[in-house]
Amino acid sequence: MKSEEEEEKQRETRPEEEEEEEEEAATQRAPDDEEEEEDGGEPKKKGDRKCVPGIVYLGHIPPRFRPKHLRNLLSAYGEVGRIFLQPEDRHVRNRKKKSGTRRCDFTEGWVEFRDKRVAKRVALSLHNTPMATKKRQRFFSDLWNIKYLHRFQWTHLSERLAYEQMVLQQRLRTEVSQAKRETNFYLNNVEKSARLDQLRKKRQRDGQQGEDKTWDFTQRQTEEEIQKKKKKDPVTQKRLDKAHLLQLESQSNVSLLAKIFNSNQSE
Repeated sequence: MKSEEEEEKQRETRPEEEEEEEEEAATQRAPDDEEEEEDGGEPKKKGDRKCVPGIVYLGHIPPRFRPKHLRNLLSAYGEVGRIFLQPEDRHVRNRKKKSGTRRCDFTEGWVEFRDKRVAKRVALSLHNTPMATKKRQRFFSDLWNIKYLHRFQWTHLSERLAYEQMVLQQRLRTEVSQAKRETNFYLNNVEKSARLDQLRKKRQRDGQQGEDKTWDFTQRQTEEEIQKKKKKDPVTQKRLDKAHLLQLESQSNVSLLAKIFNSNQSE
């Protein structure tokens, strides 16, 4: 009886021990599987994440500063894509050519980084700092004036440049049309004067007196002429007479009152 009871206890404890061993094995396998999934999932996440480009704006471009200098300076912080520098206005270039300098400088610029996080970091770290790292290098005395453009794409810049180019062409067309109108007007007047000269010479040969056109000008009247005209005008003369009569009546009334009051005082 005792042996049977011991066998039953052993049978009951064996499945419990087997279950515990299986749980321990499962717990040991779980972190290994998670590590494998993480190791295998990291490259997938990196591949799935798109690298969004970012654009920074340069508000100050020093003289003799070229795109190659800008690329060399900024490529140390990250991969640089497209670069555009706005040249000076043509009026400024024309003044420089007249003074003897043919150098073309730039006023502002845009730089595209392959990653917008790099662009933000560059704009925050380089703003208001010297362009060069050493004093003997060029552009050390100039400071970076750089700003990250939030949600700005290169297509926006190309659209703006296309619009400015269209406005410039329209302005040039209007200027050319205005110049053409002025030249046509001048040529027409020259032709008219030539025809009139020919007619005048022909009339002189035929013995006819040409009718020379004279310009009639009316001079503004002086103050004396205006006063004389007013005196000659009957309406104004009547008004002057009435005013004179009223003045005389008022003087007579004053003299009469003075007589009355003086007589009262004497009495």
